[in-house]
Amino acid sequence: MSDALSAIPAAVHRNLSDKLYEKRKNAALELEGIVKSLVAAGDHEKMSKIIELLIKEFAKSPQTNHRKGGLIGLAAVTVGLSSEAAQYLEQIVPPVINSFSDQDSRVRYYACEALYNIAKVVRGDFIIFFNDIFDALCKLSADSDANVQSAAHLLDRLVKDIVTESDQFSIEEFIPLLKERMNVLNPYVRQFLVGWITVLDSVPDIDMLGFLPDFLDGLFNMLSDSSHEIRQQADSALSEFLQEIKNSPSVDYGRMAEILVQRASSPDEFTRLTAITWINEFVKLGGDQLVHYYADILGAILPCISDKEEKIRVVARETNEELRSIQVEPSDGFDVGAVLSVARRQLSSEWEATRIEALNWISTLLNKHRSGVLCFLNDIFDTLLKALSDPSDNVVLLVLEVHAGVAKDAQHFRHLIVFLVHNFRIDNSLLERRGALIIRRLCVLLDAERVYRELSNILEGESELDFASTMVQALNLILLTSPELSKLRDLLKHSLVNHEGKGLFVALYASWCHSPMAIISLCLLAQAYQHAIMVIQSLVEEDINVKFLVQLDKLIRLLETPIFTYLRLQLLEPGRCIWLLKTLYGLLMLLPQQSEAFKILRTRLKTVPSYSIRGEKLSRASSGGVPFCQYLHHGSQFEEDSNIDDEETSNSHSHRGINFAARLQQFQKVQNQHREHVKARASSQNNSMSSSTSNSEVLPISHTDMAVSRIRELNING
Repeated sequence: MSDALSAIPAAVHRNLSDKLYEKRKNAALELEGIVKSLVAAGDHEKMSKIIELLIKEFAKSPQTNHRKGGLIGLAAVTVGLSSEAAQYLEQIVPPVINSFSDQDSRVRYYACEALYNIAKVVRGDFIIFFNDIFDALCKLSADSDANVQSAAHLLDRLVKDIVTESDQFSIEEFIPLLKERMNVLNPYVRQFLVGWITVLDSVPDIDMLGFLPDFLDGLFNMLSDSSHEIRQQADSALSEFLQEIKNSPSVDYGRMAEILVQRASSPDEFTRLTAITWINEFVKLGGDQLVHYYADILGAILPCISDKEEKIRVVARETNEELRSIQVEPSDGFDVGAVLSVARRQLSSEWEATRIEALNWISTLLNKHRSGVLCFLNDIFDTLLKALSDPSDNVVLLVLEVHAGVAKDAQHFRHLIVFLVHNFRIDNSLLERRGALIIRRLCVLLDAERVYRELSNILEGESELDFASTMVQALNLILLTSPELSKLRDLLKHSLVNHEGKGLFVALYASWCHSPMAIISLCLLAQAYQHAIMVIQSLVEEDINVKFLVQLDKLIRLLETPIFTYLRLQLLEPGRCIWLLKTLYGLLMLLPQQSEAFKILRTRLKTVPSYSIRGEKLSRASSGGVPFCQYLHHGSQFEEDSNIDDEETSNSHSHRGINFAARLQQFQKVQNQHREHVKARASSQNNSMSSSTSNSEVLPISHTDMAVSRIRELNING
């Protein structure tokens, strides 16, 4: 150390620590000259000791002015060393970098100045300290002192110039440091980082694109910065990288896809738009490379389809269609279960458009990978059933298409109908709001007869009698009114002369027994008029309640619709359809005389040609309810049948293979169960509730007795 002191004049030593900048500067200039002479003499040992003196007694001194002098002295030494400075950098640079964190802002300022001067001399040789310098500059970019920030920016520009022209810079060593800093929220630091990313990306020999996954998330994070300038810089950098991706033959799409998926759900609108735009490009550019990420990508796309921002919705829909059009197989790594799980979760979305697209995906998977979807059927079936209660009709219709796709297999068809009935049972509102829509759509997508037969089979053994009655009434109304079921109605119209019609009639009859009005409607549809009046006459006073009369009112109004045109035309020849007349009069006798339905039916019956009744012999051929149109083809047979003894025909009560006597017994048995159920329910209630229920649902005894009496009076010979 004494050698160093002897080499530096006392005045220089003293002035380096002076409080005045000019004195320190002059001392530094003298020190520079001293160093140059030592370099010329080749006295490297004394040179090292001078540097050591500057570090220990000045740069590390507790005195502020000493530290300032030490920094300017180290810079002067470097300038004096010139071309030989590189071999002393490991001594000179570390104390300067340490001064960047000095408590005194002026010391930090002079540290920037000193390193700037050092860098100008050694240029690329100081790259070995790049990470430490970058870290220090990163902190100084957010310094509280404006002068320090300004000095740091000046140094930063010089370092960037040196790095871009150096072949010693290691991007591999730098990236971890960059990645660590990318989540800093300070706007000055963010601006600093984006600046470095942009500069390094512009260097042809530095492959920033290959390391993009390491700092991509940080760039996306900056898109939501409060500073417009930072958002703009981040967006510009991302746009440049996206363009490079489009032009690059090799890109790691997978790692970046994970980041984009997360950012697509950002609360910031601009971030979501940028993320979904990147995903869109990724799907187009590297669709087959993203097979393992399809589920994650779909999870990001579906919510964006319902985004409040139109631009995001448009890009999301385009991406969704692009993704769905890619042909991949499980052998390629495509995970059907994962994609199906995402679609299932999105069925709970609050947005209709998202739920619809989720269903479209399930439908697509079912068409392309049916066996794979059926493997996960238990995981999605309950969710699909719940979706039948969706407030959107469009969603419900799509759900039904998916269900129909699954139900192409017999076992799944049965499964669907059972669960559907179960859902109707536990959720009465579903049956009321969506029952018709669901049943009608299923009849279109699947075979209507198959659907009705299965429903009837299930309801035949239904233990909850009230539900069975309600369900049958709903199915009957759909059968009578829906245009989708016209073929089914046509088949039933020929039940008495057609084997297929007979089979359907018998199949439906078993469950239709839960509702007297449904049975009567079925008989009218099947033209089994004699059986219809038998059913009417079998009713007892407990059956004639408000609910029954409401259903009867509906039926009377339906008789005036085009669906029952055939029935009204048969009234042109009442002599050939006495059982139809008796049935209609029977229904009339059940109606209160002041009701609108009574007036409608009475008016219709008044139009029946009276001359026909007076002038024609009432033919026994029609007693079985043979369709009116069949008279034209089986006239001779009917003439022969008309000679059959009336009593024999009445006792047999069967036609064309349908045992109507057995059917009537079946109906009466089920109705007895309903009556017992009503009695049991009434007895379990207290007297006040029982009295209230009786008054609200059952007609007064006197009125009921008269109604039943009028029906029985109709039991006359044709």
